[in-house]
Amino acid sequence: MSFGAIAENYDALRPQPPAAAVDWLVPPGCDLAVDVGAGTGLFTRTLTARAARVVAVEPDARMRAVLEARSPGVRVVEGRGESIPLPDAGADAVFVSSAWHWMDPERAVPEIGRVLRDGGRFGLVWTSRDRDVDWVRDLDRLPGGDASDRRLADRFRTRQNVVLPEPQIFDNVARETFPFVLPMPAEDVIAMLGTYSRAIVASPDDRARALDEARAALAARFPGADQIDVPMRSWCWRADRLAR
Repeated sequence: MSFGAIAENYDALRPQPPAAAVDWLVPPGCDLAVDVGAGTGLFTRTLTARAARVVAVEPDARMRAVLEARSPGVRVVEGRGESIPLPDAGADAVFVSSAWHWMDPERAVPEIGRVLRDGGRFGLVWTSRDRDVDWVRDLDRLPGGDASDRRLADRFRTRQNVVLPEPQIFDNVARETFPFVLPMPAEDVIAMLGTYSRAIVASPDDRARALDEARAALAARFPGADQIDVPMRSWCWRADRLAR
């Protein structure tokens, strides 16, 4: 629930996945798509052109306020992955964008399975900086982080190792990665680092020091640059609901 404190910045600075990633995730002929842990609606808004109806589920009232203001035509409800306020077998697709690691799979997977119709799509996506790029990895030294660049990257990959609880109710599991480049003002690159939980919950002094260090590293790597092309990736996972 720390993200609500910086909801406006979160929406302005966090990246959306590229169109190719969303197209890969969303099944053809999708009527009702549900975005769980929707935050401020960054991923939600990518669904509106691909589904007839979109419902966003988010537990934090501060995030929901931004979501509602910036996502016309989307139904917004309070809830979470472990408790989705929707009827049984009514959704064609349920997605979680950059929030799966905050959920309890033992409870969330059966709940998502309950909401999905037979054959419905369950999709996960993480969209973030490409930490395999050296200078991007060097920026990722926020308060509470590890001094080892590789361990930070490995921890991010571990989050994406999706393991579903038994009994299995999904099949046709597939994974795909979509690299892209996001041009950003240099100061926005630094401000984006401040939208991650480790920075939000850090002390003001620790946060300021870490962001100043990142700013100096970025200036050394791109001297005088006003805009920087930031390597990004969307890591995607999908599966289909087995018949009941």
